[in-house]
Amino acid sequence: MSARPTHTAINKVAVLASLWVVVALGLVIAAPGIVKPAMVTSVLQFSTLLALVSLGQAMVVLCGSAGIDLSVGGIVSLACVLTMLLAKAGLPPALIPVVCPAIGLVLGGVNGWLVTRLRLLPLIVTLGTFYVYSGLALSLTDGTVQAGVPAWLIPWGRESLAGIPYSFLTSVIPAFVIVAVLLGQTSWGRWIYATGFNDRAAHLVGIRVERIRLLAYCASGLLAGIAALVSLAWLGSGRPNIGQNLELESLTAVLLGGIGIFGGTGGVGGVLAAVLLLVTLQAGLQFVNVSSVWQVGVVGVLLIFVLLVDRIPKLRFRLRLGL
Repeated sequence: MSARPTHTAINKVAVLASLWVVVALGLVIAAPGIVKPAMVTSVLQFSTLLALVSLGQAMVVLCGSAGIDLSVGGIVSLACVLTMLLAKAGLPPALIPVVCPAIGLVLGGVNGWLVTRLRLLPLIVTLGTFYVYSGLALSLTDGTVQAGVPAWLIPWGRESLAGIPYSFLTSVIPAFVIVAVLLGQTSWGRWIYATGFNDRAAHLVGIRVERIRLLAYCASGLLAGIAALVSLAWLGSGRPNIGQNLELESLTAVLLGGIGIFGGTGGVGGVLAAVLLLVTLQAGLQFVNVSSVWQVGVVGVLLIFVLLVDRIPKLRFRLRLGL
């Protein structure tokens, strides 16, 4: 009944790794000056926010039933803004690392409640909450940057160890390891895959399908809240538009990473590989002064290419059968 990660997911990671090598070699040929340790650190730094948000997006999509979370960018923006406004209102600075993810958890829980309890279409619900969350972030601040991040928090967001940012080491890597173990080694993971693969069958065998999906939206919100915390430490301020485009970029990373759009298949290793590929490509194109408009187009072409690569074996099988 469930469809856990198989050799297909491993093949997708291999394809993404190969594409990353091709992209890296192409950028080296086009701009030799790009080869330096600082570039690796920069790619990992920019990958942190997208990786965290994409991981949450992956969990929602895995649960099936057309699950999607288009509000992740709005959650990141609103969590940043609310945390800084609370800090200005007297919140002890030591509580910022707890409050920011907690806000994301609550906002994600709202999405989950609307989808699972009121049974509203996830695409419409999260699109609506995206506008609500993003609008609140802008209206509460009049679009201005909120300063006042504690000085002790900033090194976590800006400094690195052996070229790897502290924030990447302490948030992205642990989060992906925890979720990978959850999905591959626990009953909860089997329930998630079963829910996404066939929610009716999962319900019949006693799996609490709606609870699983509610928790997935909560996890997505929590990870978006952690991404908001990283942005505070990295930029030293709360920006009401920091989450712009994260919803589409995270969905792209999820699909590139091999998560089935209808749920129930795929693994998170491919998602991380897809994030690194996307950010490397975007950083390289910026380095060689390619317009941001073309960057979006290149990412779209890459997504179509990977989906075609995934489709080729199925087309060959159908041709052999004469279908």
